[in-house]
Amino acid sequence: MRINSHNEWDKLREVILGNAEGQACLAFSTTEPLSEEKSKKIAELAREAYPRWLIDEVNEDIEELCDVLKKFGVKVYRPNSSSVGMTFSTLYWSAGGDRLYNMRDLHLVVGNTVIESPSQEKHRYFEGFGLYDIWYEYFREGFRWIAGPKPKLAGQYMITYYEDGQKYQKLTEEEILFEAANTVRMGKDLLYLVSRSGNYLGAKWLQSVLGDEYRVHCTEKIYRSSHIDSTVMCLKPGLVLLNGVRVNPETCPKIFDKWDKIYFTDIKPTPPKTLEFHEKVRKEIYEELVKLNIETDIDHLASEWIGMNVLSLDPETVVVDKRQTALIKTLERYKLTPVPISFRHSHLLKGGIHCSTLDTVRDSKLESYCD
Repeated sequence: MRINSHNEWDKLREVILGNAEGQACLAFSTTEPLSEEKSKKIAELAREAYPRWLIDEVNEDIEELCDVLKKFGVKVYRPNSSSVGMTFSTLYWSAGGDRLYNMRDLHLVVGNTVIESPSQEKHRYFEGFGLYDIWYEYFREGFRWIAGPKPKLAGQYMITYYEDGQKYQKLTEEEILFEAANTVRMGKDLLYLVSRSGNYLGAKWLQSVLGDEYRVHCTEKIYRSSHIDSTVMCLKPGLVLLNGVRVNPETCPKIFDKWDKIYFTDIKPTPPKTLEFHEKVRKEIYEELVKLNIETDIDHLASEWIGMNVLSLDPETVVVDKRQTALIKTLERYKLTPVPISFRHSHLLKGGIHCSTLDTVRDSKLESYCD
């Protein structure tokens, strides 16, 4: 089929689903020479941070999601993970640990256009290569393929600041920086989250490549950390699921003025087993890497709100983490059919059901839902 996806809810026909195998590597970067001894130490610590039992359980859950997708008639593509774990260097730094689990993070499908976003994360610099085999297969039918300009990521490009006693981070405006998961698609309108994973310059560039047919709306009031799909999930035309802790009627983006809003707050907390593993294992590994002047992302977990990260198979059917019983009941009250699955380690891998998938074909056409 031809690439075609204009929103988050129309009938899903084809999707790219992330791979868990090969995840036993650390996403890292350094501005110092990477010696053989240091590389071996990183690999050793990676096996502790991603033990076999963890990878096996992640694989089990991903395969369950794959089975559900196929049951609903969806064609599933998987990325090529042969480069996962390789190290590389640019003019300014070295990095490694490309991951091919969270498929939605770096690629934005808008109609028949695929946009590879310029991430602020050094270890993701070449992650898009893992999808090239798939894109070339689609290219037989033709689509518009755009890659954002590669940023230098040299010097200080992340700023720490404080507001109302809270610590935040934001990107400078010197380079185009954003991850595709900072956007939610609603036909002609896209909501773009300005945060530590997307700057205003990124939104300006995105608007320039999409053209006047689309409208990119920026928001920074609802959330300032990373990605939008644990805060805003459009379920079908006129119905949006909102993180009720982060979003309220005063801060809700204006494009939803005419939509019905579900302000959801009853999320299940992070599992105790996950918290224990993070505190007793991951944090110690992080401190060892700091001593080696290695930057990694294992010092924090995804928030409990990753449980709000759902995937619509069509306007009536939603795949959801089975732990989120309150969310399941809420969806049912709105006449939606939840499909519960196990997704045990989304906090550790920093990606939920929506994150791990990238819809390439839906039965959709370009429409406006926000006028």
